[in-house]
Amino acid sequence: MRIAVVGANGRTGRLVVEQALARGYGVTALARQRQQPSSRDERLSAVEVDVLNRDRVVEALSGADAVISALGIGTSRAATVTYSQGTANLLYAMGLQDVKRIVVISAAPVGPREDHPAFDRYVVMPILERFFGATYQDMRRMEALLAGSSVDWTSLRPPRLLEKPPVGSYRISSGQPLPKARTLTYADLATSLIDTVDRDDLRRRTAYVAN
Repeated sequence: MRIAVVGANGRTGRLVVEQALARGYGVTALARQRQQPSSRDERLSAVEVDVLNRDRVVEALSGADAVISALGIGTSRAATVTYSQGTANLLYAMGLQDVKRIVVISAAPVGPREDHPAFDRYVVMPILERFFGATYQDMRRMEALLAGSSVDWTSLRPPRLLEKPPVGSYRISSGQPLPKARTLTYADLATSLIDTVDRDDLRRRTAYVAN
Protein backbone atom coordinates (compact mmCIF):
# COMPACT_ATOMS: atom_id res chain seq x y z
CA MET A 1 0.00 0.00 0.00
CA ARG A 2 1.14 3.53 -0.76
CA ILE A 3 -0.09 6.26 1.58
CA ALA A 4 -0.09 9.93 0.59
CA VAL A 5 0.68 11.95 3.72
CA VAL A 6 -0.51 15.55 3.46
CA GLY A 7 1.25 18.06 5.70
CA ALA A 8 4.25 15.77 5.85
CA ASN A 9 6.58 18.41 7.31
CA GLY A 10 4.37 19.13 10.33
CA ARG A 11 4.76 17.70 13.82
CA THR A 12 2.21 14.96 13.19
CA GLY A 13 2.93 14.48 9.49
CA ARG A 14 6.63 13.78 10.02
CA LEU A 15 5.77 11.05 12.51
CA VAL A 16 3.15 9.54 10.20
CA VAL A 17 5.76 9.29 7.44
CA GLU A 18 8.29 7.76 9.82
CA GLN A 19 5.89 5.20 11.26
CA ALA A 20 4.33 4.28 7.91
CA LEU A 21 7.76 3.50 6.45
CA ALA A 22 8.61 1.45 9.55
CA ARG A 23 5.50 -0.63 8.87
CA GLY A 24 6.59 -1.30 5.31
CA TYR A 25 4.22 1.07 3.50
CA GLY A 26 5.18 3.17 0.52
CA VAL A 27 4.81 6.89 1.30
CA THR A 28 4.30 9.99 -0.82
CA ALA A 29 5.08 12.95 1.43
CA LEU A 30 3.17 16.09 0.39
CA ALA A 31 4.23 19.46 1.82
CA ARG A 32 4.29 23.10 0.76
CA GLN A 33 8.07 23.15 0.99
CA ARG A 34 9.91 20.09 -0.22
CA GLN A 35 12.57 19.03 2.22
CA GLN A 36 15.37 16.55 1.78
CA PRO A 37 13.94 13.29 3.12
CA SER A 38 15.58 12.20 6.38
CA SER A 39 15.08 8.63 5.23
CA ARG A 40 16.81 7.21 2.17
CA ASP A 41 14.11 4.57 1.91
CA GLU A 42 13.32 3.94 -1.75
CA ARG A 43 9.63 3.63 -0.82
CA LEU A 44 9.54 7.34 0.11
CA SER A 45 8.95 10.12 -2.39
CA ALA A 46 8.62 13.80 -1.43
CA VAL A 47 6.44 16.19 -3.41
CA GLU A 48 6.27 19.97 -3.07
CA VAL A 49 2.60 20.90 -3.26
CA ASP A 50 0.26 23.45 -1.75
CA VAL A 51 -2.96 21.63 -0.88
CA LEU A 52 -4.89 24.71 -2.03
CA ASN A 53 -3.57 24.16 -5.56
CA ARG A 54 -6.03 21.63 -6.96
CA ASP A 55 -4.07 20.70 -10.09
CA ARG A 56 -0.90 19.99 -8.13
CA VAL A 57 -2.85 17.87 -5.64
CA VAL A 58 -4.22 15.75 -8.49
CA GLU A 59 -0.68 15.10 -9.73
CA ALA A 60 0.62 14.36 -6.25
CA LEU A 61 -1.96 11.64 -5.51
CA SER A 62 -0.98 9.57 -8.53
CA GLY A 63 -0.28 6.02 -7.39
CA ALA A 64 -1.68 6.46 -3.87
CA ASP A 65 -3.97 3.87 -2.30
CA ALA A 66 -4.98 5.99 0.71
CA VAL A 67 -4.56 9.51 2.06
CA ILE A 68 -3.72 10.65 5.57
CA SER A 69 -4.23 14.38 6.00
CA ALA A 70 -2.17 15.92 8.79
CA LEU A 71 -3.02 19.46 7.69
CA GLY A 72 -2.73 22.07 10.40
CA ILE A 73 -2.33 25.77 11.03
CA GLY A 74 -0.89 25.45 14.53
CA THR A 75 -2.18 27.91 17.11
CA SER A 76 -3.18 30.57 14.60
CA ARG A 77 -6.46 32.30 15.48
CA ALA A 78 -7.02 33.72 12.00
CA ALA A 79 -9.93 32.65 9.82
CA THR A 80 -8.85 29.80 7.54
CA VAL A 81 -10.00 27.59 4.69
CA THR A 82 -6.99 25.27 4.88
CA TYR A 83 -8.99 22.35 6.26
CA SER A 84 -12.13 22.74 4.17
CA GLN A 85 -10.68 23.88 0.84
CA GLY A 86 -7.66 21.63 1.22
CA THR A 87 -9.90 18.63 1.86
CA ALA A 88 -12.18 19.62 -1.04
CA ASN A 89 -9.13 19.53 -3.31
CA LEU A 90 -8.07 16.17 -1.91
CA LEU A 91 -11.54 14.73 -2.53
CA TYR A 92 -11.50 16.05 -6.09
CA ALA A 93 -8.06 14.53 -6.71
CA MET A 94 -9.08 11.24 -5.11
CA GLY A 95 -11.98 11.02 -7.54
CA LEU A 96 -9.69 11.47 -10.53
CA GLN A 97 -7.00 9.12 -9.19
CA ASP A 98 -9.48 6.48 -7.96
CA VAL A 99 -8.35 6.70 -4.32
CA LYS A 100 -11.09 5.56 -1.93
CA ARG A 101 -9.70 6.00 1.60
CA ILE A 102 -8.87 9.17 3.55
CA VAL A 103 -8.20 9.79 7.25
CA VAL A 104 -8.03 13.37 8.54
CA ILE A 105 -7.27 15.21 11.77
CA SER A 106 -10.04 17.29 13.31
CA ALA A 107 -10.35 18.24 17.01
CA ALA A 108 -12.43 17.17 20.01
CA PRO A 109 -14.28 20.54 20.32
CA VAL A 110 -15.56 20.16 16.74
CA GLY A 111 -18.08 17.57 17.90
CA PRO A 112 -21.53 18.50 19.26
CA ARG A 113 -21.11 20.41 22.51
CA GLU A 114 -24.00 18.56 24.15
CA ASP A 115 -22.06 15.29 23.87
CA HIS A 116 -19.34 16.54 26.20
CA PRO A 117 -19.31 16.49 30.02
CA ALA A 118 -20.83 19.50 31.80
CA PHE A 119 -17.48 21.03 32.83
CA ASP A 120 -16.25 20.92 29.25
CA ARG A 121 -19.52 22.30 27.87
CA TYR A 122 -19.71 25.27 30.21
CA VAL A 123 -16.08 26.04 31.01
CA VAL A 124 -13.49 24.48 28.71
CA MET A 125 -15.18 24.65 25.31
CA PRO A 126 -16.32 28.29 25.49
CA ILE A 127 -12.71 29.29 26.20
CA LEU A 128 -11.39 27.18 23.33
CA GLU A 129 -14.03 28.52 20.97
CA ARG A 130 -13.06 32.06 21.89
CA PHE A 131 -9.46 31.52 20.88
CA PHE A 132 -9.69 28.85 18.17
CA GLY A 133 -13.28 29.14 16.98
CA ALA A 134 -12.26 30.00 13.41
CA THR A 135 -10.22 26.81 13.17
CA TYR A 136 -13.03 24.69 14.58
CA GLN A 137 -15.53 26.21 12.17
CA ASP A 138 -13.33 25.29 9.22
CA MET A 139 -12.89 21.77 10.59
CA ARG A 140 -16.68 21.48 10.79
CA ARG A 141 -16.88 22.52 7.14
CA MET A 142 -14.26 19.88 6.38
CA GLU A 143 -16.24 17.16 8.13
CA ALA A 144 -19.42 18.21 6.29
CA LEU A 145 -17.58 17.89 2.96
CA LEU A 146 -16.38 14.43 3.90
CA ALA A 147 -19.86 13.33 4.97
CA GLY A 148 -21.24 14.51 1.63
CA SER A 149 -18.60 12.67 -0.38
CA SER A 150 -18.60 9.11 -1.69
CA VAL A 151 -15.18 8.12 -0.29
CA ASP A 152 -14.40 6.01 2.78
CA TRP A 153 -13.39 8.74 5.23
CA THR A 154 -12.61 8.93 8.93
CA SER A 155 -12.13 12.14 10.91
CA LEU A 156 -10.20 11.74 14.16
CA ARG A 157 -10.92 14.27 16.92
CA PRO A 158 -8.01 14.44 19.36
CA PRO A 159 -7.78 16.65 22.49
CA ARG A 160 -4.75 18.84 23.27
CA LEU A 161 -1.65 17.45 21.57
CA LEU A 162 1.63 17.04 23.45
CA GLU A 163 5.15 16.89 22.08
CA LYS A 164 6.25 14.17 24.49
CA PRO A 165 7.46 10.59 24.11
CA PRO A 166 4.66 8.27 23.01
CA VAL A 167 2.60 6.49 25.63
CA GLY A 168 2.49 3.54 23.27
CA SER A 169 -1.28 3.16 23.35
CA TYR A 170 -4.38 5.23 22.77
CA ARG A 171 -8.14 5.07 23.26
CA ILE A 172 -10.61 5.61 20.45
CA SER A 173 -14.38 5.91 20.32
CA SER A 174 -16.69 6.48 17.37
CA GLY A 175 -19.56 7.32 19.71
CA GLN A 176 -19.43 9.71 22.64
CA PRO A 177 -16.29 11.64 23.62
CA LEU A 178 -13.86 9.62 25.72
CA PRO A 179 -13.86 10.12 29.50
CA LYS A 180 -10.89 11.99 30.99
CA ALA A 181 -9.57 12.60 27.50
CA ARG A 182 -7.36 15.63 28.06
CA THR A 183 -4.25 14.98 25.98
CA LEU A 184 -2.67 12.87 23.26
CA THR A 185 0.95 12.74 22.17
CA TYR A 186 1.76 13.56 18.56
CA ALA A 187 3.39 10.15 18.16
CA ASP A 188 0.31 8.29 19.40
CA LEU A 189 -1.88 10.41 17.13
CA ALA A 190 0.32 9.39 14.19
CA THR A 191 -0.09 5.74 15.17
CA SER A 192 -3.86 6.08 15.41
CA LEU A 193 -4.04 7.71 11.97
CA ILE A 194 -2.15 4.84 10.32
CA ASP A 195 -4.11 2.19 12.24
CA THR A 196 -7.39 3.79 11.16
CA VAL A 197 -6.63 3.39 7.46
CA ASP A 198 -7.33 -0.35 7.77
CA ARG A 199 -10.25 -0.15 10.22
CA ASP A 200 -13.52 -0.94 8.45
CA ASP A 201 -15.54 -0.10 11.59
CA LEU A 202 -14.42 3.54 11.40
CA ARG A 203 -15.21 4.13 7.74
CA ARG A 204 -17.44 7.15 7.09
CA ARG A 205 -17.38 8.08 10.76
CA THR A 206 -15.90 10.61 13.19
CA ALA A 207 -14.01 9.25 16.17
CA TYR A 208 -12.53 10.67 19.35
CA VAL A 209 -8.97 9.62 20.19
CA ALA A 210 -6.86 10.26 23.30
CA ASN A 211 -4.28 8.69 25.60
